[in-house]
Amino acid sequence: MTPRERPNLPDASTARGVLDPGFRESSLEALRLSGTDPDGELDLLIIGGGVVGAGAALDAATRGLKVGIVEARDWAAGTSSRSSKLIHGGLRYLEMLDFALVREALQERGLLIDRIAPHLVRPVPFLYPLTKRFVERPYVGAGIALYDGMSMASGHSRGVPFHRHLSRKGTLRSAPSLKDDAFVGSIRYYDAQVDDARLVLDLVRTAANYGALAANRVKVVDFLREGERVVGARLEDQESGEAFEVKAKQIVNATGVWTDETQDLVTDRGQLRVKASKGVHLVVPRDRFQSTVGLILRTEKSVLFVIPWGRHWIIGTTDTEWKLDKAHPAASSQDIDYILDHVNQVLKRPLTREDVEGVYAGLRPLLAGESDSTAKLSREHVVAHPVPGLVVVAGGKYTTYRVMAKDAIDEAVRSMDQNAPASCTEIIPLLGAEGYRATFNSRHRLAKAAGIHVSRVEHLLGRYGSLARDVLALLTADPELARPLPGADDYLAAEVVYATTHEGARHVEDVLTRRTRISIESWDRGVAAAPVVAGLMAPLLGWSEAQTEREVTSYHARVAAERASQEQPDDVSADETRLNVEDIVPVRD
Repeated sequence: MTPRERPNLPDASTARGVLDPGFRESSLEALRLSGTDPDGELDLLIIGGGVVGAGAALDAATRGLKVGIVEARDWAAGTSSRSSKLIHGGLRYLEMLDFALVREALQERGLLIDRIAPHLVRPVPFLYPLTKRFVERPYVGAGIALYDGMSMASGHSRGVPFHRHLSRKGTLRSAPSLKDDAFVGSIRYYDAQVDDARLVLDLVRTAANYGALAANRVKVVDFLREGERVVGARLEDQESGEAFEVKAKQIVNATGVWTDETQDLVTDRGQLRVKASKGVHLVVPRDRFQSTVGLILRTEKSVLFVIPWGRHWIIGTTDTEWKLDKAHPAASSQDIDYILDHVNQVLKRPLTREDVEGVYAGLRPLLAGESDSTAKLSREHVVAHPVPGLVVVAGGKYTTYRVMAKDAIDEAVRSMDQNAPASCTEIIPLLGAEGYRATFNSRHRLAKAAGIHVSRVEHLLGRYGSLARDVLALLTADPELARPLPGADDYLAAEVVYATTHEGARHVEDVLTRRTRISIESWDRGVAAAPVVAGLMAPLLGWSEAQTEREVTSYHARVAAERASQEQPDDVSADETRLNVEDIVPVRD
């Protein structure tokens, strides 16, 4: 298909929660209207399109409030697409005696698996290797038993099996590639994993389905004041360059590691302060070592996870303070060596740089404390009201996003001159969750009707849930869309079209990095797929040939800069190398 050919697609105008270009434009129009017409004023404006901001938008929308959410880049472009992709209580927080946080996180884990997002959050087994005879098993076993017990006592479905003690032989049967002398036995327990970026996307889409306005690539450049009170914000559309004003009764700042910068636009009094901690992960092929379970390994600083991820393993993470560019945290050669050195301590066949398919780095937003070590800072969250009209939520962990969002909206509505219903998001399934299990049971029939292998349908179901039917409808309308993308056989051309027409993708990077995970799962990190992706997106977004070419060139340059940064010895040189490439912007006539 050439860039100027518009594919023959089914009409999506009646579909739910569709983030197509038309929805973005109508959201922008309503946001503009709020700044000029008193009747158009928003109840709430959410700043930040990560998991907490998206969760807050859904919480507000399902209370019947008039809410808008804006994100300066793409949905989940920051921390929320670069996590360990785990939904867990956090065993290390249990050891730190942070029982309240663990209990809360385990309750949220059960809700996500059982009700909110069963298509995206699923149980995954882990081994906790034991290295000391006699003393370690009772200590660790008691902790994991407490962990399981707290999840059962949460009042919601546990969603995962109970833990089991394994001997050395039993451990080797589960993970044959472990060194014989690296352990004396293990404990197998369960947590859960998630495609973090897709969960955020489904939150935004579900919020839009309940009436929220939503626009990515829209940046807050200033706040509007009436005396001490914040009454709105000045926004800039990063796509068109247009600036306009939005009025809202309350604004929620959910910008994660950018919390300080956003607060500084308003006040320097009574602020929360956030410290960024860099976490680096490596992605390697699943066949590089044999194991039917993941691993959790203790290090001198924290813990290291080895996480099953489809046909891959995700290995990480590091935990080091980061004071450089927040938009594009860079992984250095030192980070990669740290992870490889630690995982190789337990593997019979050591992993090398040549085994690494992908690398990604993210920043955790930790509340600044007295400790210099980010590994020792709490993952509790805080909600504050530093000035009238502005609520700030910061800290926390991905798993507890829903509680953070609820607390932020509770604080916002407390100061509004109207009564608002209580939060109901614990009973709201995300789009794709409702009917997921029934759709999964129909996967063989769906595969036959679409003319593709059932494994393809299963992969789609694990990414879109019951909405996989919409993706399959694209194949029926245009069988050419059933072809896999170059260098990324797990993904179909139809997913690029769907990302653009339903999921708010505006650029090639959005598709390769967040709507799919090609940028970390393929050996070339999406270089071969980029021209095809651009060709599919161009007619849907009205790109000129010049813009289409710039999209591909920009993505290739980004991959080259990331590869080069990963060869640098330290954070400073890695950051300088990564910043040699600017972010893509449209060609403005």
